[in-house]
Amino acid sequence: MTKYVRYDLKGRKALVTGAASGIGLGAATALAQAGAKVAINHLPDDPRGREAVETLRAQGHDVISAPGRVGVPKETEAMVETAIAALGGLDLLVNNAGTPGVKATLPVDRLDLVTDELWDQILATNLVGMFRCSRTAAGALKASRGSIVNTASIAALGLSGSSIPYSASKAGVVNLTRNLARALAPEVRVNAIAPGAVESTWLEWTEQQLKWQIEKSLLKKIGKPSDYADVILFLAFGNEIITGETVVVDAGLTL
Repeated sequence: MTKYVRYDLKGRKALVTGAASGIGLGAATALAQAGAKVAINHLPDDPRGREAVETLRAQGHDVISAPGRVGVPKETEAMVETAIAALGGLDLLVNNAGTPGVKATLPVDRLDLVTDELWDQILATNLVGMFRCSRTAAGALKASRGSIVNTASIAALGLSGSSIPYSASKAGVVNLTRNLARALAPEVRVNAIAPGAVESTWLEWTEQQLKWQIEKSLLKKIGKPSDYADVILFLAFGNEIITGETVVVDAGLTL
Protein backbone atom coordinates (compact mmCIF):
# COMPACT_ATOMS: atom_id res chain seq x y z
CA MET A 1 0.00 0.00 0.00
CA THR A 2 1.24 3.52 -0.81
CA LYS A 3 3.12 5.25 2.01
CA TYR A 4 1.77 8.72 2.64
CA VAL A 5 4.33 11.46 3.22
CA ARG A 6 2.24 14.37 1.92
CA TYR A 7 1.02 15.41 5.36
CA ASP A 8 2.83 15.64 8.68
CA LEU A 9 0.13 14.58 11.13
CA LYS A 10 2.25 14.09 14.24
CA GLY A 11 0.14 14.99 17.25
CA ARG A 12 -3.13 14.60 15.34
CA LYS A 13 -5.75 12.12 16.52
CA ALA A 14 -8.25 10.29 14.32
CA LEU A 15 -11.05 7.75 14.67
CA VAL A 16 -11.91 5.69 11.59
CA THR A 17 -15.07 3.59 11.74
CA GLY A 18 -15.39 0.40 9.74
CA ALA A 19 -11.61 0.20 9.49
CA ALA A 20 -11.05 -3.56 9.47
CA SER A 21 -10.79 -3.61 5.67
CA GLY A 22 -11.35 -1.70 2.46
CA ILE A 23 -11.58 2.10 2.45
CA GLY A 24 -11.59 2.31 6.24
CA LEU A 25 -8.36 0.36 6.58
CA GLY A 26 -6.86 2.37 3.73
CA ALA A 27 -7.69 5.62 5.53
CA ALA A 28 -6.44 4.36 8.90
CA THR A 29 -3.18 3.20 7.31
CA ALA A 30 -2.65 6.50 5.51
CA LEU A 31 -3.28 8.48 8.68
CA ALA A 32 -0.95 6.30 10.73
CA GLN A 33 1.80 6.48 8.11
CA ALA A 34 1.52 10.28 8.18
CA GLY A 35 2.13 10.25 11.94
CA ALA A 36 -1.36 10.47 13.41
CA LYS A 37 -2.56 8.43 16.36
CA VAL A 38 -5.45 6.38 15.01
CA ALA A 39 -8.33 4.51 16.64
CA ILE A 40 -9.41 1.67 14.38
CA ASN A 41 -13.07 0.79 14.83
CA HIS A 42 -14.18 -2.70 13.88
CA LEU A 43 -16.86 -5.22 14.79
CA PRO A 44 -16.01 -6.85 18.13
CA ASP A 45 -15.96 -10.33 16.58
CA ASP A 46 -14.06 -9.40 13.40
CA PRO A 47 -10.48 -10.71 13.64
CA ARG A 48 -9.41 -8.48 10.76
CA GLY A 49 -9.67 -5.42 13.01
CA ARG A 50 -7.25 -6.66 15.62
CA GLU A 51 -4.98 -8.03 12.90
CA ALA A 52 -4.88 -4.58 11.29
CA VAL A 53 -3.97 -3.00 14.62
CA GLU A 54 -1.22 -5.54 15.23
CA THR A 55 0.17 -5.10 11.71
CA LEU A 56 0.32 -1.33 11.94
CA ARG A 57 1.84 -1.44 15.43
CA ALA A 58 4.51 -3.84 14.16
CA GLN A 59 5.35 -1.21 11.54
CA GLY A 60 5.91 1.33 14.30
CA HIS A 61 2.62 3.23 14.01
CA ASP A 62 0.53 4.54 16.91
CA VAL A 63 -2.84 2.82 16.57
CA ILE A 64 -5.41 1.49 19.02
CA SER A 65 -8.38 -0.83 18.72
CA ALA A 66 -11.88 0.64 19.04
CA PRO A 67 -14.31 -2.30 18.82
CA GLY A 68 -18.01 -1.57 18.59
CA ARG A 69 -21.03 -1.98 16.35
CA VAL A 70 -21.87 1.29 14.64
CA GLY A 71 -25.63 1.38 14.33
CA VAL A 72 -26.43 -0.08 17.74
CA PRO A 73 -27.78 2.60 20.10
CA LYS A 74 -25.57 3.34 23.12
CA GLU A 75 -22.90 0.93 21.87
CA THR A 76 -22.06 3.39 19.10
CA GLU A 77 -21.80 6.33 21.47
CA ALA A 78 -19.78 4.33 24.01
CA MET A 79 -17.29 3.29 21.33
CA VAL A 80 -16.74 6.90 20.23
CA GLU A 81 -16.42 8.20 23.78
CA THR A 82 -13.94 5.46 24.72
CA ALA A 83 -11.87 6.05 21.59
CA ILE A 84 -11.68 9.81 22.16
CA ALA A 85 -10.63 9.28 25.78
CA ALA A 86 -7.93 6.81 24.73
CA LEU A 87 -6.67 9.11 21.98
CA GLY A 88 -6.67 12.14 24.25
CA GLY A 89 -8.83 14.20 21.92
CA LEU A 90 -9.96 14.11 18.30
CA ASP A 91 -8.99 15.98 15.14
CA LEU A 92 -10.72 13.79 12.56
CA LEU A 93 -13.68 11.45 12.47
CA VAL A 94 -13.89 9.27 9.37
CA ASN A 95 -17.43 7.94 9.24
CA ASN A 96 -16.79 4.94 7.03
CA ALA A 97 -18.68 2.09 8.72
CA GLY A 98 -21.43 0.76 6.50
CA THR A 99 -23.09 -2.36 5.24
CA PRO A 100 -24.66 -3.39 1.94
CA GLY A 101 -26.85 -5.81 3.88
CA VAL A 102 -26.51 -8.35 1.06
CA LYS A 103 -23.76 -10.51 -0.41
CA ALA A 104 -24.73 -9.87 -4.01
CA THR A 105 -26.54 -7.04 -5.81
CA LEU A 106 -30.33 -7.13 -5.69
CA PRO A 107 -31.88 -6.34 -9.09
CA VAL A 108 -33.68 -3.02 -8.82
CA ASP A 109 -36.96 -4.53 -10.07
CA ARG A 110 -37.01 -7.25 -7.38
CA LEU A 111 -38.96 -5.32 -4.77
CA ASP A 112 -40.03 -8.61 -3.25
CA LEU A 113 -36.45 -9.14 -2.06
CA VAL A 114 -36.32 -5.80 -0.21
CA THR A 115 -37.47 -6.61 3.29
CA ASP A 116 -38.20 -4.35 6.23
CA GLU A 117 -35.31 -6.03 8.03
CA LEU A 118 -32.94 -5.04 5.21
CA TRP A 119 -34.09 -1.43 5.42
CA ASP A 120 -33.64 -1.39 9.20
CA GLN A 121 -30.16 -2.92 9.08
CA ILE A 122 -28.84 -0.64 6.36
CA LEU A 123 -30.27 2.61 7.69
CA ALA A 124 -29.20 1.86 11.27
CA THR A 125 -25.57 1.47 10.27
CA ASN A 126 -25.11 3.59 7.17
CA LEU A 127 -27.09 6.65 8.22
CA VAL A 128 -28.29 6.74 11.83
CA GLY A 129 -25.04 5.25 13.12
CA MET A 130 -23.09 7.91 11.22
CA PHE A 131 -25.18 10.61 12.86
CA ARG A 132 -24.65 9.12 16.32
CA CYS A 133 -20.89 9.00 15.81
CA SER A 134 -20.86 12.61 14.66
CA ARG A 135 -23.06 13.85 17.48
CA THR A 136 -20.91 12.10 20.08
CA ALA A 137 -17.66 13.42 18.61
CA ALA A 138 -18.90 16.97 18.03
CA GLY A 139 -17.57 18.44 21.27
CA ALA A 140 -14.06 17.06 20.85
CA LEU A 141 -13.95 18.11 17.20
CA LYS A 142 -15.09 21.64 18.01
CA ALA A 143 -12.38 21.89 20.65
CA SER A 144 -9.69 20.95 18.11
CA ARG A 145 -11.34 22.74 15.16
CA GLY A 146 -11.23 19.38 13.42
CA SER A 147 -13.22 17.78 10.65
CA ILE A 148 -15.44 14.89 9.62
CA VAL A 149 -15.22 12.94 6.39
CA ASN A 150 -18.14 10.63 5.57
CA THR A 151 -18.20 7.76 3.11
CA ALA A 152 -21.16 8.07 0.75
CA SER A 153 -21.29 6.34 -2.65
CA ILE A 154 -21.96 7.05 -6.29
CA ALA A 155 -25.15 5.06 -5.58
CA ALA A 156 -26.31 8.24 -3.83
CA LEU A 157 -26.23 10.10 -7.13
CA GLY A 158 -28.93 8.15 -8.94
CA LEU A 159 -27.19 4.84 -9.64
CA SER A 160 -28.91 1.68 -8.47
CA GLY A 161 -26.20 0.41 -6.12
CA SER A 162 -26.37 -2.96 -4.39
CA SER A 163 -30.00 -2.42 -3.39
CA ILE A 164 -32.64 0.28 -3.13
CA PRO A 165 -32.14 0.68 0.65
CA TYR A 166 -28.38 0.98 0.21
CA SER A 167 -28.71 3.69 -2.43
CA ALA A 168 -31.25 5.56 -0.30
CA SER A 169 -29.00 5.37 2.75
CA LYS A 170 -26.08 6.84 0.83
CA ALA A 171 -28.26 9.62 -0.59
CA GLY A 172 -29.06 10.34 3.05
CA VAL A 173 -25.35 10.56 3.80
CA VAL A 174 -24.94 13.31 1.19
CA ASN A 175 -27.76 15.29 2.80
CA LEU A 176 -26.51 14.55 6.32
CA THR A 177 -23.06 15.82 5.34
CA ARG A 178 -24.46 19.17 4.28
CA ASN A 179 -26.57 19.55 7.40
CA LEU A 180 -23.75 18.54 9.74
CA ALA A 181 -21.59 21.13 7.99
CA ARG A 182 -24.22 23.73 8.84
CA ALA A 183 -24.67 22.46 12.39
CA LEU A 184 -20.98 22.30 13.33
CA ALA A 185 -19.70 25.43 11.57
CA PRO A 186 -17.54 27.39 11.95
CA GLU A 187 -15.34 25.15 14.12
CA VAL A 188 -15.75 21.85 12.26
CA ARG A 189 -15.69 21.14 8.53
CA VAL A 190 -17.77 18.21 7.27
CA ASN A 191 -17.35 16.62 3.85
CA ALA A 192 -17.89 13.28 2.14
CA ILE A 193 -16.48 11.11 -0.60
CA ALA A 194 -18.66 9.23 -3.07
CA PRO A 195 -16.60 6.18 -4.09
CA GLY A 196 -17.20 4.03 -7.11
CA ALA A 197 -16.11 0.41 -7.08
CA VAL A 198 -13.29 -0.51 -4.72
CA GLU A 199 -10.94 -3.45 -4.56
CA SER A 200 -12.26 -5.12 -1.40
CA THR A 201 -14.47 -7.91 -0.08
CA TRP A 202 -17.41 -5.53 0.25
CA LEU A 203 -19.58 -7.46 -2.21
CA GLU A 204 -19.18 -10.66 -4.17
CA TRP A 205 -18.73 -9.01 -7.54
CA THR A 206 -19.26 -11.18 -10.59
CA GLU A 207 -16.65 -11.10 -13.34
CA GLN A 208 -19.22 -9.41 -15.56
CA GLN A 209 -19.88 -6.67 -12.97
CA LEU A 210 -16.18 -5.96 -12.52
CA LYS A 211 -15.66 -5.84 -16.28
CA TRP A 212 -18.58 -3.41 -16.62
CA GLN A 213 -17.16 -1.11 -13.91
CA ILE A 214 -13.79 -0.97 -15.64
CA GLU A 215 -15.09 -0.60 -19.19
CA LYS A 216 -17.58 2.15 -18.31
CA SER A 217 -15.09 4.23 -16.31
CA LEU A 218 -13.16 6.90 -18.19
CA LEU A 219 -9.87 5.83 -16.60
CA LYS A 220 -10.52 2.09 -17.19
CA LYS A 221 -9.79 1.08 -13.62
CA ILE A 222 -11.25 0.34 -10.18
CA GLY A 223 -10.08 2.32 -7.18
CA LYS A 224 -7.85 0.90 -4.46
CA PRO A 225 -8.43 1.73 -0.78
CA SER A 226 -5.36 3.97 -0.90
CA ASP A 227 -6.91 5.99 -3.73
CA TYR A 228 -9.90 6.85 -1.56
CA ALA A 229 -7.69 7.44 1.48
CA ASP A 230 -5.82 10.07 -0.50
CA VAL A 231 -9.00 12.11 -0.96
CA ILE A 232 -10.05 11.64 2.67
CA LEU A 233 -6.72 13.05 3.88
CA PHE A 234 -7.01 15.99 1.50
CA LEU A 235 -10.50 16.86 2.73
CA ALA A 236 -9.35 16.54 6.33
CA PHE A 237 -5.95 18.23 6.24
CA GLY A 238 -5.23 19.58 2.76
CA ASN A 239 -7.52 22.61 2.85
CA GLU A 240 -9.34 24.91 5.25
CA ILE A 241 -12.25 26.15 3.17
CA ILE A 242 -14.14 23.14 1.79
CA THR A 243 -17.20 22.08 3.77
CA GLY A 244 -20.55 20.47 3.04
CA GLU A 245 -19.27 18.93 -0.18
CA THR A 246 -19.37 15.38 -1.55
CA VAL A 247 -16.41 14.56 -3.80
CA VAL A 248 -17.00 11.88 -6.43
CA VAL A 249 -14.06 9.46 -6.62
CA ASP A 250 -14.92 6.86 -9.25
CA ALA A 251 -12.38 6.92 -12.10
CA GLY A 252 -14.97 8.74 -14.19
CA LEU A 253 -17.60 6.00 -13.98
CA THR A 254 -20.55 8.36 -13.46
CA LEU A 255 -19.45 10.41 -16.46
